[in-house]
Amino acid sequence: MEVVSQRISEYMSSRLGMDEETINRLRPRYWREYGTTMRGLLVEFQINPDDYLTYVHDFSVEEFLSANEELNRVLAGLPWRKIVFTNSPKEHAQQVLKALGVAHHFERIFDIKDSGYVGKPHRAAYQCLLDVLGVTAEKCITFDDSLPNLRVAGELGMVTVWVGSTEKVDGVDWAIPRIEESSEIVQCLKEMNAA
Repeated sequence: MEVVSQRISEYMSSRLGMDEETINRLRPRYWREYGTTMRGLLVEFQINPDDYLTYVHDFSVEEFLSANEELNRVLAGLPWRKIVFTNSPKEHAQQVLKALGVAHHFERIFDIKDSGYVGKPHRAAYQCLLDVLGVTAEKCITFDDSLPNLRVAGELGMVTVWVGSTEKVDGVDWAIPRIEESSEIVQCLKEMNAA
């Protein structure tokens, strides 16, 4: 994510001619007002979203990621359909899944293009995902490292898991420090569904 963040700033500088002060002022505002920098640039500068996504994700994820056998085992133990829901382009998500060695677990990647370039945490992006999958929010569990994303998912009725924290906060059902530690949650949910 540090590389993605750096490339977002580089895009704003090279493609839009912004100086560092402007970039540092706009990015937090775009995050607050639009949920993503891309959405803010789309609305306020009418950028080409495909050009932006290509530029921002044009690096090799293999430099940062490698096969994760523990995650592979955890995913194999999940009894549900598994979908990637991402604000990145599908190609980037595929590279990440391949580098981690877990691509075979996922039925589908639902990316920012699938939702008309309206990404998380916008409610419309979640609704688009649910419509495409033909499921209700109450039938879904979402794992995310972003509280705004999780809060919207929870408001819709999804079970929510905050990855990267152990702090229990309003609007989130579970918190785990690492995605590999989701087995306990899965077991609890199985028991709740069986009851």
